[in-house]
Amino acid sequence: MSGQGAEAHKQSEPFSAVQRGFGVYVHWPFCKSKCPYCDFNSHVRETVDHSRWKDALVRQIDSEAERLSAQGGTGRVLGSVFFGGGTPSLMEPDTVAAVIDRIRQHWPARNDLEITLEANPTSVESDRFAAFRDAGINRVSLGVQSFRSEDLGFLGRQHSVEDAQKAVALAGKHFERFSFDLIYARPGQEKTSWQKELNEALDFVLDLGGAHLSLYQLTVEENTPFHAARRRGELIELDPDRAASLYELTCETMTGRGLPAYEVSNFARPGEESRHNLVYWRYGDYLGIGPGAHGRLTLLGGPGQTGRKLATRQHRAPEAWLESVEQEGDASRGNEWLGDQQRFEEMLMMGLRLQEGVALEAIVGETGRALEDWIQQKPLEQLVAAGYLSRDDQGIRASEEGRERLDAILAHLLGDG
Repeated sequence: MSGQGAEAHKQSEPFSAVQRGFGVYVHWPFCKSKCPYCDFNSHVRETVDHSRWKDALVRQIDSEAERLSAQGGTGRVLGSVFFGGGTPSLMEPDTVAAVIDRIRQHWPARNDLEITLEANPTSVESDRFAAFRDAGINRVSLGVQSFRSEDLGFLGRQHSVEDAQKAVALAGKHFERFSFDLIYARPGQEKTSWQKELNEALDFVLDLGGAHLSLYQLTVEENTPFHAARRRGELIELDPDRAASLYELTCETMTGRGLPAYEVSNFARPGEESRHNLVYWRYGDYLGIGPGAHGRLTLLGGPGQTGRKLATRQHRAPEAWLESVEQEGDASRGNEWLGDQQRFEEMLMMGLRLQEGVALEAIVGETGRALEDWIQQKPLEQLVAAGYLSRDDQGIRASEEGRERLDAILAHLLGDG
């Protein structure tokens, strides 16, 4: 880069690319079976050609790096890599190693680079965990979902409670940082039963040195077996008021045990938050690698500009994605430049999920305009008076009650409700 070009790059370096993080998401689309609540881009296949998939993932990484370099997306320091799915623990460890190695070739990394792999208890073995650790994984996230046998069956999980406990214990043995998911607000669930299950889970994970849990309310998504069951009257969702009481109980319990909520559904000892997910919620930049993967990339604007934001999306169908990458090096579908209004709304939707909220400086850095230029004062004052939002000289944030009803608050704040 010439001296003049370097100076222009320095002047217009986007706030998001420098201060809100940069990560790479890698999507592995295959599972052993499809859970009835899942609307993720996951597929069941009898066989998978792991060699072809390794080569294709690496090739897309090369293509993305070339595009970023050509469009002013250089200068980033990698903070996280996340293997999601699907069930990434079904990947071959040498595929994981090859992907990590290629990512490191293209981007300088932080000394404390976080590399997370999602795993299901049914695909976990001690030797396999050791191989993933040797490949470069330093954090795992386990899809436990419940410590009750009857609820594991209801949720379509193939593992037992004993499998889950063994998998979490192995994670604690092989990795310094690990987490697992639980789903609550299940049909008919009572506060007393959830309180007991949550405390049992906490006792178990804290004894192993764990410091992070993801606790999700059951949501019935369209085009899932649960959605069809609800239409047929075979699945009755928990009453919203009861679900809200379970959320409040969850937050109270987790705070009392030293893992407060840092996001709507994520709880951690301070300093143990998922760094990769913080990139999303802080509206940082991230690459999406693999079928159906999405990305957000801030690319260089002119001097004094905030940079342009590109929303990227990969083809969802695994076989179509694979063939496209093999032939063209890429399988992008419907990439879109986002306007400043879209950027502000996305930033608010993501950032208000966080306990820390959205920094006013970040809004200006992302859009070139202040918070007050994007929202009307009256709705903001109403939400602050109701105790759902707070606003000071540093930022805007939602209270626990506000995060519980975030969709309605955003609609009111943005003039859609």
